Amino acid sequence: MRILVVDDEPEMTALLARGLGAGGHHVTEAPDGIAAMSEVVRGNFEVAIVDVMLPGMSGFELSRRLKSHDATMAVILLTARHSIDDRVRGLDSGADDYMVKPFNIAELAARIRAVRRRDALHHPARIEVGDLTLDLQRHRARIGESELALSRTEFDVLRALALQNGETVSRAVLLDQVWETSDHIDPNIVDQYVSYLRRKLESSAAGVRIVTTRGVGFSLSTSAE
Repeated sequence: MRILVVDDEPEMTALLARGLGAGGHHVTEAPDGIAAMSEVVRGNFEVAIVDVMLPGMSGFELSRRLKSHDATMAVILLTARHSIDDRVRGLDSGADDYMVKPFNIAELAARIRAVRRRDALHHPARIEVGDLTLDLQRHRARIGESELALSRTEFDVLRALALQNGETVSRAVLLDQVWETSDHIDPNIVDQYVSYLRRKLESSAAGVRIVTTRGVGFSLSTSAE
């Protein structure tokens, strides 16, 4: 399993890397939220272990951004705080679990297995719309047996539409889910990527089209609908 460990304490990251690595996991380390987001853009992670007290960007904020970037990624927050309010805030930020330091590596490994089992029940590994199949773990799209070449942003827009099962998704929601903010970004960028996707879907004869609801947003539909 690919695990991202985000902690600014070298001793803690080294401990987690050794302990989780001994269990057969592939661990990547990041000292802060900015470095963590750079890592997730470059590679796919199934789990992120995030310290709450990070420099610059708190673990709570990073948890929200990680989940916005990839809803299938499990996030476990680590903290030295015992406050119930902190635990509630962590879970409200989108984290899947919360552990108080000090903790046992064996228990952390068990928590990782538990959240992955739980996520498997709620998040599909793939989505099928007509002849289009989206692999949410590998971020790949296929039309029948042929791969549909998409950039990561194109895939994320298509995934956001496919997850809504034909319901219309507003530009603001797409900006928040794909670009992580609707502030200081021209909403027309959504239309630009929808245009890219339309051309690719049409040229691949996918049997799937993106429908515009004027003044509202976009939805994904099969040609038969």
